[in-house]
Amino acid sequence: MSERKGEQFAGVTVALITPFRNGEIDFERIRQLVDWHIEQGTDCIAPVGTTGESPTLSHEEHERVIATVVEHAAGRIKVMAGTGSNSTSEALRLTRFAARVGADGALMVSPYYNKPDQRGLYEHFRRIAETVDLPIVLYNIPGRTGRNMTPETVIRLAELPNIVAIKEASGSLDQASEILRNSSLTVLAGDDTLTLPLLAIGGQGVVSVIANIVPRDVQAMIRAFVQGDVAEAQRWHMRLFPLAHALLSLSVNPVPIKAAMQLLGRDTGELRLPLVPLDGAAREVLRQELIRYGLL
Repeated sequence: MSERKGEQFAGVTVALITPFRNGEIDFERIRQLVDWHIEQGTDCIAPVGTTGESPTLSHEEHERVIATVVEHAAGRIKVMAGTGSNSTSEALRLTRFAARVGADGALMVSPYYNKPDQRGLYEHFRRIAETVDLPIVLYNIPGRTGRNMTPETVIRLAELPNIVAIKEASGSLDQASEILRNSSLTVLAGDDTLTLPLLAIGGQGVVSVIANIVPRDVQAMIRAFVQGDVAEAQRWHMRLFPLAHALLSLSVNPVPIKAAMQLLGRDTGELRLPLVPLDGAAREVLRQELIRYGLL
């Protein structure tokens, strides 16, 4: 495999939840989550992304979460701070803040809702990459943003030195293949169910939701593949797949993962409106998946 410029983010990055208690961010619980992931051997943590309910955090809360995670991590684990926005000036401000407090990189979702064309997407990321000296991981998730960032746009952006990787959540292995074939970016899976298929075409890891509860198992799958034990990697994939699929299909992320963590006694399960908890039937399906997996 040829050398890729974002290899520092290979492996398992957990898309960290933001824990709430009585409507407020539980900063002590955030610190406990950071410690737990260090103990589990997680490679990197990504606070205040989509899984971290960033759209419902105030600007001050967003910055406080980044600062808390970076300060508590204290270099013991890499931090890829979520700094994306559909406002270029806001994304620039958040990315500058992440760089100032010492994050290892920025995870930047493509602008959502206002649906810029490909030239607008390129100029958005170019402006930030040329202004802030911090490794940037692009995040393409057209199902959320309403606009696919095409391989051609990603390949152009890859020419900028500090754009180093992409979290690819388009669901298209063809798109990921084009990026891998024509750029030096590290490609990370954005869907847990596609981590192994992406590894097979040259991807190097995942920004994972299921790793909020089973990071060692996701690590084991990736490690087996990297070491050439494809059968073992397939075994882990088949074990992880039903639970990963439930976490992505029972409701919008992060509703199911927060419900799972509540069932496991690891979070209050609180969400901020407009997100609401799983209904009874979906919660029971999730509970059965956790039992089947051996977690309950």
